[in-house]
Amino acid sequence: MADKIYPMTAEGKQKLEEELEFLKTVKRGQIIERIKIARGFGDLSENSEYESAKDEQAFVEGRISTLETMIRFAQIIDNDNVATDEVSIGKKVTFMELPDGEEEEYHIVGGAEADPFSGRISNESPIAKALIGRHVGESVTISTPGGNMDVKILSVALD
Repeated sequence: MADKIYPMTAEGKQKLEEELEFLKTVKRGQIIERIKIARGFGDLSENSEYESAKDEQAFVEGRISTLETMIRFAQIIDNDNVATDEVSIGKKVTFMELPDGEEEEYHIVGGAEADPFSGRISNESPIAKALIGRHVGESVTISTPGGNMDVKILSVALD
């Protein structure tokens, strides 16, 4: 089976590398210290501090593994060969919901960088899938779990 590719911006990859470095160099040491202190509290079978530290250690090690995989299989998005008015990963798109005219703006990023609360949506989301490859001025119907939404693309820009 082929390994999954993680499309992302250069900025997104750098943030993942910084998080990985922090987890490996700082967070691991903090957790090891917590475990060491908790062992001093006595019986490990009834030691909630020890259990909590071990749970955190398992979470952090899982996150490290995930980050290493994402970075190893990262595909940096290059928009040099994409038209300036075309929606693609790494670009910010503004569209107007039809017919009421409500404007929305999203930065389309790879799944590893997605943060919907900050307006950064995954290229695998229904909105991004419908918009990628479209151009300024086009009207698009987006199928969402809440029903269809008709929009008109107003602008596309590199972030």
